[in-house]
Amino acid sequence: MKITNETKVGILAAFSIAALIIGYNFLKGNSLFSSETLLYAKYTHVDGLAISKPVLINGFQIGRVDKLVLQPDGTILATLKIKGKYDIPKSTIARLESTDLLGSKAIVMALGTGKDFAQDGDTLNSNVEKNLMETVQPVQKKAELIIGKMDSILTSVNSILNPDFQKNVNKSFNSIAGTLASLEGTSKKVDGLVGTESKRIAAILANAESISGNLKNNNEKINAILSNINKITDQVAAANFKQTIDNANKAVADLQGIVSKVNDGKGTLGLLVNDTKMYDNLNNASKNLDELIIDLKANPKRYVHFSVFGGGGSKKDK
Repeated sequence: MKITNETKVGILAAFSIAALIIGYNFLKGNSLFSSETLLYAKYTHVDGLAISKPVLINGFQIGRVDKLVLQPDGTILATLKIKGKYDIPKSTIARLESTDLLGSKAIVMALGTGKDFAQDGDTLNSNVEKNLMETVQPVQKKAELIIGKMDSILTSVNSILNPDFQKNVNKSFNSIAGTLASLEGTSKKVDGLVGTESKRIAAILANAESISGNLKNNNEKINAILSNINKITDQVAAANFKQTIDNANKAVADLQGIVSKVNDGKGTLGLLVNDTKMYDNLNNASKNLDELIIDLKANPKRYVHFSVFGGGGSKKDK
């Protein structure tokens, strides 16, 4: 039986298409000849996660990410294809982790406990761990703060190592040493003075103690003396005050007597105040004096006469 060329081309095309499909699925990680289990996991974000990323248990790949679907609530539902038959407890956590410094992600299964295993179509608990850069950022900030503090410390150290500062520090230490030496000399002098004058100091303290003892023993007498002094000062103050009041009363009485005499017309002041004749006489004298002055101004020749030869006098016209 002879096979035609068209049949050969068809068979070759079929084998090519099958090989292409098998190769494509192989490159995607799909297994055509083994059973697969579909599991699901939801994530709030899937930065760096893509289709065909591995699903790992303790670093061993058991499957891959088949689909990523955005849900209405904003979460992402990941479809996980697990090759072969593995006993994965339902309490297992499908943790999204970074696999390298570039931010690539993979699904790492943190196996749970118990014998209730996940079946095809179950949804596992999920968790998203921080990537390496997110973990390093707090450390980076702390390192920047430490570097800033180290910079300020180095600046302070450089200022301390400045030659001028060192000279000032040496001068300060020299001054402190001189002051301590002076204090030491002063303390020695004080110790010597106390040693030589210890007998006098003891005698002075004994005298002071004797005086304080005498004061304590004579406390009642001192209180009596002070009370007597207070009584004397009170009596003197009272006597002086009484004498002052008596003098004031006497002065007021004398003044009242003078006023009574004036009102009664006695004495010169009383006559001057009460007698109208003296007032009339004084008034008439003042009036006559005014008339004389007016006449003197109007007729001065009546009262004064001048002689050319100096022999004349003045006379009053009659």
